[in-house]
Amino acid sequence: MDFVAGAVGGVCGVAVGYPLDTVKVKIQTEPKYRGIWHCIWDTYRRERVRGFYRGLSLPVCTVSLVSSVSFGTYRHCLAHICRVRYGSSDAKPSKADITLSGFASGLVRVFLTSPTEVAKVRLQTQTQPQPQQRRPSLSGPSAAPPACPALPAGSGPGPKYRGPLHCLATVAREEGLRGLYKGSSALLLRDGHSFATYFLSYTLLCERLTPAGRSQPDVLGVLVAGGCAGVLAWAVATPMDVIKSRLQADGQGRRRYRGLLHCVVSSVREEGPRVLFKGLALNCCRAFPVNMAVFVTYEAVLGLTRGLAES
Repeated sequence: MDFVAGAVGGVCGVAVGYPLDTVKVKIQTEPKYRGIWHCIWDTYRRERVRGFYRGLSLPVCTVSLVSSVSFGTYRHCLAHICRVRYGSSDAKPSKADITLSGFASGLVRVFLTSPTEVAKVRLQTQTQPQPQQRRPSLSGPSAAPPACPALPAGSGPGPKYRGPLHCLATVAREEGLRGLYKGSSALLLRDGHSFATYFLSYTLLCERLTPAGRSQPDVLGVLVAGGCAGVLAWAVATPMDVIKSRLQADGQGRRRYRGLLHCVVSSVREEGPRVLFKGLALNCCRAFPVNMAVFVTYEAVLGLTRGLAES
C-alpha cells in the first residue's frame, strides 16, 4: 500500500507545483532573467498561461510510477534493514536506518526520472517564436502595406519539440541513449542526498509534533512536517539541481558543457558561486505546499487502507 499511497501523493504534488517548477528551470538555465518575477512576467508575456505548463503531460503520466517507487522503496528498504538489524520489520528504526533507506530511494528513482527530466527541461526552456509586429507607416493608416510573398505552409520557424514523446524521440535520434540520461550523474548526487534528508526530517518532525499518548501527528502536524521536509530536501538538492538542469538543457544548438565537473567550473567562473543557488528561494516556496499535499495525501491513503483492512 506504500506504493499506492506514494503514487496518489505524487500526482497531487505535481498538480500543485508544476508552474513554479517551470519558472525554476528557466531561471537556472537562462541567464537573461533577473529574478523570479521577471521570469514569470516574461513567460506570461510571451506564452501566456500555457508557457507555465509546458511538458506537463509526461510528468503527470510518470509521476505516479516514480513517486510510488520512491515511497515503496523507502518503506521496503527500511523494513528489510530493521528485520536484519533488530529481528523484526516493526522495530523502531534508527536515524541511520532512515537516512540509508531514503538515500536508496533517491538512487532508484534516477533510472526512471532521467529521461522524463530531460524532456521536461527541454520543453520548459523551449520558447515559442513570436510573430514580428509591423511598425505603422508614417504615411498614415490608409497607406497600403508593402506586399510580401506568401510563405508555404509549415515553412515558418516552429518549436523544435512538439510534445514530450516527440522530444524523447528527437533526443534519442539525435543524441542516442546517452542523451536521454544526460545529467544523470548530477541527478544521482541530487536525489540521493535530498531524499535521505527528506525522509529523515519528515520522520523527526512527525515525532516532535505527535501529541502525548498518540502514535501519529494530526493532520496539521503532517502538513507542517511534510512542508518543512520538502524545504530542507530542496535546500540540499538545489546546487546539483542547477547543474542537472544546465546539462539537460545543453544540446539545443551548440553544446557548452563537456560533463558535470566542467559544467560546475564553467558556471561558477562565469556567474560566481551564487549560481549554484539559483532558484533556491523558488524551490523552497514551491516545496512547502507541494510536499504538504504529497504527505497528507500519502498518510490519508495509508490510513484509509488500514481502516478498510481492519474492517
